[in-house]
Amino acid sequence: MDQSLTPLTSTKLDMEHTTRVLFLAIALLSLTGMIVSAVSLQRHYAKSATSYCEIGEKFNCDIVNRSEYSSLFGIPVAGIGVAGYGLLLMLSTFQRSDNRTPTRLLFAASAGLAFALYLTYVEAYVLTTWCILCLTSLAMISLIAVLAGILKVSQPKDL
Repeated sequence: MDQSLTPLTSTKLDMEHTTRVLFLAIALLSLTGMIVSAVSLQRHYAKSATSYCEIGEKFNCDIVNRSEYSSLFGIPVAGIGVAGYGLLLMLSTFQRSDNRTPTRLLFAASAGLAFALYLTYVEAYVLTTWCILCLTSLAMISLIAVLAGILKVSQPKDL
């Protein structure tokens, strides 16, 4: 009995594997983003200075995390980050079998990226101080947005 795969079956298996890898990568990046945002949230409320995040005049997480721009309508930006990454983690794990999830992931990641780019603008041109935690979060959401875009584009068109 010949157990070789037909080209169509092989292609479908390759797509399923790629999809699983993309969802896993998004989940891991989201978890990492939650951790980075949680540390940033802790620094937002901390009373003491952060030595690991203070590198000269231009890199100081405490200045950024305690500035007037660190809250939006009274909600710490880092808390919004924890919630946003939590949403991305939920979508990429518990909701991945839903055909609408790639679109939702792309939308949520794009919104998060737009917000992170705005905050990066504030760091660069308003505060003129960089936060390593914030830049790490920017890298996480950028990668998630790219992977979500790849996931959406690779989604079969009949869905």
